[in-house]
Amino acid sequence: MISDFLNLISGVVDMPWWGYIVVTLILTHITIASITIYLHRHSAHRALELHAIPSHFFRFWLWLTSGMVTKEWTAIHRKHHAKCETEDDPHSPVIFGIKKVFLEGSELYRKEAKNQETLKRYGYGTPDDWMERNVYTKHSAWGVSLMLIIDVILFGPIGITIWAVQMIWAPVMAAGTINGIGHYWGYRNFQAEDASRNIVPWGILIGGEELHNNHHAYATSARLSNKWYEFDIGWLYIRILEMMGLAKVKKIAPKLRFDKAKTTCDIDTLQAVISHRYEVLAKYSQSMKSTLTKEFDHLKEAITHLDVDRSTLKRWVLADSKTLQEHERAKLNEVLSKTQTLDKVYTMREELAAIWERSTASKDELVKQLEDWCHRAEESGIEVLRNFSKRLRCYS
Repeated sequence: MISDFLNLISGVVDMPWWGYIVVTLILTHITIASITIYLHRHSAHRALELHAIPSHFFRFWLWLTSGMVTKEWTAIHRKHHAKCETEDDPHSPVIFGIKKVFLEGSELYRKEAKNQETLKRYGYGTPDDWMERNVYTKHSAWGVSLMLIIDVILFGPIGITIWAVQMIWAPVMAAGTINGIGHYWGYRNFQAEDASRNIVPWGILIGGEELHNNHHAYATSARLSNKWYEFDIGWLYIRILEMMGLAKVKKIAPKLRFDKAKTTCDIDTLQAVISHRYEVLAKYSQSMKSTLTKEFDHLKEAITHLDVDRSTLKRWVLADSKTLQEHERAKLNEVLSKTQTLDKVYTMREELAAIWERSTASKDELVKQLEDWCHRAEESGIEVLRNFSKRLRCYS
């Protein structure tokens, strides 16, 4: 009788212990793939078009495994990009702190989802069919309840554990890790105007979203990997869908090209510099780091007097001056006044960034300003500036 009872409550699928782990990882990975391909790259950024088959599958799967509503997720993410690292950013660790965003990222999401102004302003272009209005949005909690029933029927009591892992996977990996750690810790390929970081170069566990700095540099790119050593598994899935005729990529990040024969700046140079401005600043930051290292011996007295450590000074030098507090800028200016070389390199960085920020100037005027910047850099007598300028002229 006991054996009959155990057979009754056991699931339809019987597997060894490791089989349940594999199944759980597969199920959660499908959820992550649905978020990165459908919600993120397709819905929020329109980086690719999806055929109705994968589109409806992703919507249905997310309803089952997360209860997330397309319009809410899309609107909140678009607002994050529009208001990044400001008080209006729905989930910035710069504003709320890393602990708050990592541990309570889903709560921040739910709070912003109630903001009708956010949904109205940023939720445009999302599905508004019968299923969305009457099932996915109206009864978002039904899906996760149905998923619980399915898991228990398939796997028995262990299905409750599998379901619980499914329910916490997206909040921890997407809301916590990407929105939190992705703006707090990691490496940067691009000097984007925010705190975004690439967590690791291999985007597998979170579907490629680990390459978060790359995404913020080129938000409308369907491919998140940029360097040769980076891997974006979400992009692999998109390419498979594209080969099957189920997706169409609209845009990917442009690749920087060089024409070593060029010796002067032209329209092509200007367009390349503007298109790759975050990469330009990242390359410039490398020059600033080497200059700062060489100048530290001349700055010891100044930084000791101002009670500033090396890591803080490095952060100030590499940061966009607009992000610094007034007292930080004042101390940085005092330090820079003690070293002509570092001051020149820092000032030239600010002047270079100002070129693409002058939207009222004509293209010819901007080309002239860029050529003038390169000339002054090469005439400065500072090797890092001269080398950077020569490289910049080759942009094509």
